[in-house]
Amino acid sequence: MTKEKWRFIDSGSCSPSFNMALDEALLDWHSEGKIPPVIRFYGWNPATLSIGYFQKAEKEIDFEAVARYGLGFVRRPTGGRGVLHDQELTYSVIVTEEHPEMPHSVTEAYRVISEGILEGFRNLGLDAYFAVPRTEEEKEGLKNPRSSVCFDAPSWYELVVEGRKVAGSAQTRQKGVILQHGSILLDLDEDKLFDLFKYPSERVKERMRRSFSSKAVAANTLRAQPVTVTEARTAFKKGFEAGLDIELEPYELSEPEEAYVRNLAKRKYESDDWNYRR
Repeated sequence: MTKEKWRFIDSGSCSPSFNMALDEALLDWHSEGKIPPVIRFYGWNPATLSIGYFQKAEKEIDFEAVARYGLGFVRRPTGGRGVLHDQELTYSVIVTEEHPEMPHSVTEAYRVISEGILEGFRNLGLDAYFAVPRTEEEKEGLKNPRSSVCFDAPSWYELVVEGRKVAGSAQTRQKGVILQHGSILLDLDEDKLFDLFKYPSERVKERMRRSFSSKAVAANTLRAQPVTVTEARTAFKKGFEAGLDIELEPYELSEPEEAYVRNLAKRKYESDDWNYRR
């Protein structure tokens, strides 16, 4: 039986505004029936702090630290918490809610899509698995995350290796389409990450950092041989093909498509109204 063909876009490292605009454009084009489902891999230039759609930028983010580290800054169209996009592979999945393999429940669709990431980690020789919150305390933590940091907040079907979170993802549904994107950590500078957020006191900051270290881990901490971005791309491309039982066909944007994305990036994702004033 022939496998369903999805598009595969490897954008390389792009600006924060272009990255978010392209994810939005792919969602729009898929909702209009112009393109099939898409899986996209990308990086960030410069390294960037992204925040979730509902976060309060001025209240939670230390913008002096963002500037000091020379980071980009952007608000995602998806929910979730703050993410430092630096030494990682970022992915996005765009697929209609009506796809026969996509459950209607957000958490179940998240699990199905994340099968691709699970297989990708296994291709790197890491024993990844899903951890589901079981206790009432863990379930309550899903509703009220105490931290502004993505990898510190629990979620349903957490992808973990050796008991620690190895990938953080966020999802939105618009125009009948699911957009899920997320970070696959290869390396992580915890000092830099924790400098980017505001805390009531240094003591609280240190306590949250210790807690974070016990919950999250980067792939290269778990491997004797470090993972290169090229190796990660190959492993996770194969992972998505196996996990979703699809065939990925490489695709490059046409000039009109790229111009559309650049216009959207400038108009929306570079605007202060979008990034700071929500």
